[in-house]
Amino acid sequence: MRDLTDSAVVSTLAPTKVAILGAGRGGTALLDLLYRIPSIEIIGIADRDSQAPGLQRARDLKIPVTEQAEELIANHGVNLIMDVTGDPQMERVIHLHRRPGADVLSGTASRVLWELVRHEANLQAELFHAEKLAGIGHFAAGIAHDINNPLQLILGLAENLVDETDIKTVHEQAMEIVEAVKRTSAISRDLTQYARKTSARDDVVVWLNGILDEALKIARYAASFHDITVVKQYEAGVDVKGNPDELLHVFVNLITNAVHAMDQGGGTLTMTTRAGGGATSVSIADTGCGMPPEVLSRIFEPFFTTKGPGKGTGLGLYNVKTIVNKMIGKIAVDSRVDEGTTITITLPSSEEAPP
Repeated sequence: MRDLTDSAVVSTLAPTKVAILGAGRGGTALLDLLYRIPSIEIIGIADRDSQAPGLQRARDLKIPVTEQAEELIANHGVNLIMDVTGDPQMERVIHLHRRPGADVLSGTASRVLWELVRHEANLQAELFHAEKLAGIGHFAAGIAHDINNPLQLILGLAENLVDETDIKTVHEQAMEIVEAVKRTSAISRDLTQYARKTSARDDVVVWLNGILDEALKIARYAASFHDITVVKQYEAGVDVKGNPDELLHVFVNLITNAVHAMDQGGGTLTMTTRAGGGATSVSIADTGCGMPPEVLSRIFEPFFTTKGPGKGTGLGLYNVKTIVNKMIGKIAVDSRVDEGTTITITLPSSEEAPP
């Protein structure tokens, strides 16, 4: 099984060792950005506020934290000190404690960097949303089918009620109409919630089995499940800490791709969750066409797709990888031509119990 989380090319040069001063929004954004770059090693992050969001994020990433900026500045290994505190007194502190050879990025340069980081985050959010809306277009056939059935039922029952005089029958058919309307309304609600922009809310405990079931329900609109057997191998109490909107997006993508890979003759879709050793894994497996090595090596590249014109954006798996990286997770892919593909995502387990 091949791990495709990290870059295929790792620099042989020694990493640039960075110290971040300030763990507010700017420091947190820098942390998330720099952590994903293999050639950068974050030595630590400092903030006088022990509850600063960047400190908790650093703890999640297993990066040292401190409330004493001086000890971090004086660290022998630091190559670059990045000051995003906005504190005018910090320049003097850095000057007093900085080791020879350590560069400093602060003041105007620091603010420009913060703007660039924020701009990159906004672009990424828009990219997620654009790809999600593009995918909604493929839901049309499934939506039409699922809405047409209850509408036909409502029409037939309504026509019967025109001449119906038995009050008991009227009540029974009226209740059937109510239930059919509820089913139609639920379809609209599910799709509206999925199509909305991903919220910027704080991470919460997410019950993975429930998110997978929700993703399966939405994916049925995007792909035909004809002749496909769905197997759920769920372990009880499997949960992670993350953004439920983003996780739903990940699993809708993976399930839809798996079903598309079996569109020639059916097959089996297997969804598995496991937990242990402080980690949680989710596997989506299909018995479809599989991928040759030259395709497998590129599936997480932005805009790469094997689908025909107008049938894919090439951003689905790129966004999946971006979200998993953000959650400090890993992706492994095992694929064999004419046998199928298994994609396994491993994430840190939540320390809290699921709802």
